[in-house]
Amino acid sequence: MIEVKAVSKSFGEVKAVKEVTFTAPDHQVTALLGANGAGKTTTLRMIYALITPQTGEILIDGVNPKEHPEKARKLLGVLPDTRGLYKRLTARENIEYFGKLHGMSDADIKMRTEALVEDLRMQEFIDRKTDGFSQGQRVKVAIARALVHDPQNIILDEPTNGLDVMSTRGVRRFLKKEKQRGKCILFSSHVMQEVAAVSDEILIVSDGTIAAQGTQLELQQQTEKSNLEDAFVHIVTAGEDHE
Repeated sequence: MIEVKAVSKSFGEVKAVKEVTFTAPDHQVTALLGANGAGKTTTLRMIYALITPQTGEILIDGVNPKEHPEKARKLLGVLPDTRGLYKRLTARENIEYFGKLHGMSDADIKMRTEALVEDLRMQEFIDRKTDGFSQGQRVKVAIARALVHDPQNIILDEPTNGLDVMSTRGVRRFLKKEKQRGKCILFSSHVMQEVAAVSDEILIVSDGTIAAQGTQLELQQQTEKSNLEDAFVHIVTAGEDHE
């Protein structure tokens, strides 16, 4: 479970995140939905201790990443907004390297890698060097690399950005399976279709704050709109009008 309590972050005079509070529980896919620049990535980076919040508290299964960053990171699997792979290594070697960084045994790395290859359908390219991989192949390897240690909490920043239909469906299928295994999944996106397809709870992020939250149906009912896109636009523009 991921708990975010009144977290804020500024860069100079720009307030990127303002008193954000939410909980992402286990057995659930929680989505941060917002336009580019809304504060989604900054919020995620504070959760996985890449940057430090100026106010508030974050807990990963009860562990504060500000106080115990290494312990918190072991509880997390993170797909950041950059997908950099080691191009001279094969997909398998990329995954194995991260397993070793997490202190896993060779046997556990092999077992976990084979499970991820099957779940993400990477059989055709697992032993190829990643230089020249398609966007979909790179994302699958990056996900597998991030989750090789089988963490309870999964953070994905724009996981389907730039993917084709088949790759997108593969990522969706994988997320649903991980949710069934009881994982806490938190991801950010600006794509309505992706959020609607996999999310149990949606947090609409606008100008660094949580403007609204609920299931897709609840957000549509709150705004009296027939689809998520119209509900999102109504909520975001209402906040702008209020300002």
